[in-house]
Amino acid sequence: MRIAVIIPVLNEAKLIGQTLAHTITLGFDEVIVVDGGSSDQTCSIVEGYALRNRPASLASHAPLSSPVRLLSASQGRSRQLNRGSAVSQCDVFLFLHADTLLPPKARQAVSDALRGDACVGGRFNVRFDSYRGVARLIGNLMNWRSRWSGIATGDQAIFVRRRVFERMGGFADIPLMEDIDFTRRLKRLGRFVSLTDYVVTAFRRWEQNGPLRTILLMWALRFLYWIGVSPHRLQQYYSIVR
Repeated sequence: MRIAVIIPVLNEAKLIGQTLAHTITLGFDEVIVVDGGSSDQTCSIVEGYALRNRPASLASHAPLSSPVRLLSASQGRSRQLNRGSAVSQCDVFLFLHADTLLPPKARQAVSDALRGDACVGGRFNVRFDSYRGVARLIGNLMNWRSRWSGIATGDQAIFVRRRVFERMGGFADIPLMEDIDFTRRLKRLGRFVSLTDYVVTAFRRWEQNGPLRTILLMWALRFLYWIGVSPHRLQQYYSIVR
């Protein structure tokens, strides 16, 4: 089972280096970074990792690590993730945010989860890189809500079989809520697993805008989405927390 990690980026120069340095040591078959038009040093940083970890270098006694590729796509996570999936040669896609670190045994956890054909995909538990009590509370609520509903967000590192992804037509071309739309459709096709392993993601957007304000805004946006408001209409508000 070959597994690709696909990372959408947009002006992530502060964190993408740390994420790549960690991810390439975990034994995945591909690490594909898809840039949506960054104006900072994001692409230069990714290109540096791609050069150091290109397949040809592995034959010259370089440390074993995942090959890194940099692609470009139109801005928007759904378009970037679809672009990365289209060029991948792997059987499984794992979608990872640029500010999120996978657990040390992530590859084995995904392989074990997909060992049975009934499982179409899954997600990890999430916790934040903050020791604040509110950060732990938000993470726990996210995990509980996801386990109860079967719906996951991109923070939880969603993974899916390639054949299922292609059957679904990939991510819908919408400017936000693409992760919720995707997992809602995915769970209809088979078993969607909630792994107990934790990814660690940045608490930055919550700290920047204030935890309470961010929670209320996210709940409001998701409620409006669930009752049928178009993601294109909601986009003007979502930039505050994305």
